[in-house]
Amino acid sequence: MATAQATPARPARAGARRGPLAALRDRPAAAKLLLLALVAAVVVPLVHGRWGGGVWPDALTADLSAPLGEVTDWIVSNRDSHPLFLYFFGHISNAVVLSVRGVYLLLLALGWAGVTVFAAAVAWRAAGIRLALTAGVSFLLCGLLGMWVPTMQTLALMVVAVLASVVLGLLLGLAAGLFDRVFRVLRPVLDTMQVLPAFAYLLPVVLVFGIGVPGAVLATVVYAAPPMARLTALGLRGADGGVMEAVTSLGATGRQRLLSARLPLARKELLLGLNQTIMMALSMAVIASVIGAGGLGDRVYQALSSVDVGAALAAGIPIVLLAVVLDRTTEAAGRRIGAEPTGPALLRGWRGWSLAALVTAAVTAVGRAADGQVWPDDLTVAIAGPVNTAKDWMVDHLYTGVPVVGGTADLAAHFTSGVLNPLRSGLTGLPWWSVLLIVVALAWTIGTWRTAATAVLAMAAIGVLGVWEPSMDTLSQVLAAVAVTLVIGFGVAVGAARSARLERLLRPVLDVFQTMPQFVYLIPVVALFGVGRAPAAAAAVIYALPAVIRITTQGLRSVDPAAMEGARSLGATPGQQLRQVQIPLARPSLLLAVNQAVVLVLAVVIIGGLVGSGALGYEVVLGLAQGDLATGLVAGAAIVCLGLMLDRVTQPTTRRQRQES
Repeated sequence: MATAQATPARPARAGARRGPLAALRDRPAAAKLLLLALVAAVVVPLVHGRWGGGVWPDALTADLSAPLGEVTDWIVSNRDSHPLFLYFFGHISNAVVLSVRGVYLLLLALGWAGVTVFAAAVAWRAAGIRLALTAGVSFLLCGLLGMWVPTMQTLALMVVAVLASVVLGLLLGLAAGLFDRVFRVLRPVLDTMQVLPAFAYLLPVVLVFGIGVPGAVLATVVYAAPPMARLTALGLRGADGGVMEAVTSLGATGRQRLLSARLPLARKELLLGLNQTIMMALSMAVIASVIGAGGLGDRVYQALSSVDVGAALAAGIPIVLLAVVLDRTTEAAGRRIGAEPTGPALLRGWRGWSLAALVTAAVTAVGRAADGQVWPDDLTVAIAGPVNTAKDWMVDHLYTGVPVVGGTADLAAHFTSGVLNPLRSGLTGLPWWSVLLIVVALAWTIGTWRTAATAVLAMAAIGVLGVWEPSMDTLSQVLAAVAVTLVIGFGVAVGAARSARLERLLRPVLDVFQTMPQFVYLIPVVALFGVGRAPAAAAAVIYALPAVIRITTQGLRSVDPAAMEGARSLGATPGQQLRQVQIPLARPSLLLAVNQAVVLVLAVVIIGGLVGSGALGYEVVLGLAQGDLATGLVAGAAIVCLGLMLDRVTQPTTRRQRQES
């Protein structure tokens, strides 16, 4: 009996001894924080005693201005005489100019009627009659707005840039998809290319190619090629293993396996890559105008300098229309892959394309006979005047003197003094090592030690580059804008997830806001809020909201209906269903929305350097304006590090996900 009584007591004592360890195993985040606290207790006093607190110590910085200045001087001195520029970059520049000019002359030869019918015919063959009507009406609206010639200039530049981006992306994607070593090497390069702000691309391109079309096209290619490369590699690496084994067993060579199996299996990813490349190239249209791209982007940029909302909107709408047509066409073409053909049998395949070509040729001939190459001036509608009148009314009635709130100027001042200034003071006032500790704690809590190491090394690189204080200023603007974006975005998304009618009403609005060039947002925001950090944050919120609302709405609506029905059957209120069922089950989508909010806000806060946001954005713009490679590239590299750090602390990563990636 004594033995029987003692036997159950042993597990109890053993369980009591293992209690704290078992509790830590059940709570890995607490275990990580405890270990980090123990390490910090030892390391922080040593670091503080050696380098002190406050801002990043000068002893740990590296001055890159001298070597980058020497590179700049060498490029400027040898650009017109060195064989590298004469026989390599010179030939590339000439090829770009000739290509863009050739496409532009072809578009002019087709005339406005021929281009419109050609766009509608391609949309019809790719996606059906409804999108064909949308494409035709969109091009007609470009003419009605008086933007036909700038639209053709932008379209010519985009055609060449997209083709070059697709070719470059396909080559890089093929190498990364077929060879693991190339994939591992290429992945951080593509990460950097996508996080680096578009403005940072312009400075080295201008130094090498000068102001004009070649630099604009090549900057666009560098910015737009990574999605094509990523998705090509994803499609090739995700090819069905069974199909590949079957092809190999039939004795196919490597080239035959690629052409007959891998590429056909990756068609959807390739079309998605094409779609994303087109959208990113169009988003560069305005930014590239800073270095002489011309077209619609140049009209928007000129309007920004004079705060002309009407002119900016007249040039921004055609960019939106081009983006919508191209996005819908490529998306529909991707959906049709593998689907049963529809429509009359006589119009399928090559017969349909032949009919489209014949109709386009006939309309072009009629248009040329009627001297209709360029849209007639008497068929234009000037919207700049009414839009500016409406803007002036809003400024007169909303800028100041509004009861209770005071006006938009007062809101901007309160937001700056009550949110932005305290955040900036808090971040710059923290000891540099405490910022690193916070980053490590956040990244390691939701991810792995590799995630934490990447995040803290990115922050340390900012200090080494010598831009710690402006980076903390930029970080404060990003955090404030992200917070506002998430509060508004999640609130609207909850309503859209519950109401299909609201979602349908929001869709065209979100389409317009998501495709409108970033510069267009700055103009009305500056008119209403003045110049400073607050308008830059407001423009960033407007730009990031559509993505947050879309992703969050989709995540909440995709929650398992059985789980929702079970909650309702138990008597849960709508609020309880949201908090206890939808939000937990939609957690991956919500985290993705947070991540996208951070990336998009960071992109616009940097462009806000043009309207007084200061910090890193101003340094990138200043470096471009003065041709100072050191200032522009160092600030751009710091932005990359900020984006990398924010990505790591907003995206949970498990050990399994790390191994798979």
